[in-house]
Amino acid sequence: MSVPTIESANELPDALKRLYAPVANELLEVERRLRQEMRSEHPYVDELVRYGVMLGGKRLRPTLLLLAAKATGELTPKHYVLSAVVEMVHTATLVHDDVLDEAVTRRRLATVNSRWDNEASVLLGDFLFSHAFYLASTLETTFACLTIGRATNVVCEGELRQKGSRGDFLLSEQEYLEIIDGKTAELCDCACRLGAHYAGASHPAVEAMARYGRNLGMAFQIADDLLDIVGSESLVGKSLGTDLEKQKPTLPIIRLLQQAHGDAHKQILEILESDAPNKGEQLAPWLERYDAIAYARGKARHYSQAALRELSDFAESPALDTLRRLTDFVIQRSM
Repeated sequence: MSVPTIESANELPDALKRLYAPVANELLEVERRLRQEMRSEHPYVDELVRYGVMLGGKRLRPTLLLLAAKATGELTPKHYVLSAVVEMVHTATLVHDDVLDEAVTRRRLATVNSRWDNEASVLLGDFLFSHAFYLASTLETTFACLTIGRATNVVCEGELRQKGSRGDFLLSEQEYLEIIDGKTAELCDCACRLGAHYAGASHPAVEAMARYGRNLGMAFQIADDLLDIVGSESLVGKSLGTDLEKQKPTLPIIRLLQQAHGDAHKQILEILESDAPNKGEQLAPWLERYDAIAYARGKARHYSQAALRELSDFAESPALDTLRRLTDFVIQRSM
């Protein structure tokens, strides 16, 4: 099997290409902007930033921004700038996450920390954050900077809370939901809010679109946490099992520990707190016995349906149809 290049890794899967069709041309412009912005006259920096920005993945956040704009009004040049901004912020969080998780693969490529080192990864994430804010500041109003600044702060706070919860297997479901609301759902809310606001949508329409993004982000993260336990690395294209290795209490684990009692609870905790490399295999029978995977899938579906309901008052359009279809995609995906 050939080793993927940056260019091939940056190719969206066919299913996503079909799903993103209403904004396909606009996404090409966003990619052009990203490649244009992520350059440096210094060879080492240039290689690093060009490599890093290609690790962003499904381009979900800029797609949400563009779709929200098209579903509520008209696209403007500002939307292309903001789409690049939200993708830079998202990629910065991924680069830093890979350091925290000691991940070695993302999008079937070596992570920045495994190809270079942790120092390069931290500095690249800082570069992406700072450049995102610089780009946002080039718009004539402060709304984008205020919105992105608040969202980025909430995202970082969510990441800090998750770091602080490692090994805390008494974490409640509500606390877990608050963490992912910050670390994932906030930026999806931000993308949809910016898209609708800069398309000239009314305040109620902007808020409905933002709520759509937040609920979609919640569903996405729960499904992503499930993939970490039951997914296939060959399909997902990134390191899996890192949540278990880093003792992160995600929803399936929280549910499992809530349902198991006595000796079963004790045995499960022993697995979770061990250094065994195959925790997923050891936990699989317990997860099945207590329907923890099914419970988490149901919770993801709950949020995807909540997202869908937020779209009920918008006029029909190809963009709106894609936003609807995304509510299924985020919970059924295997990549």
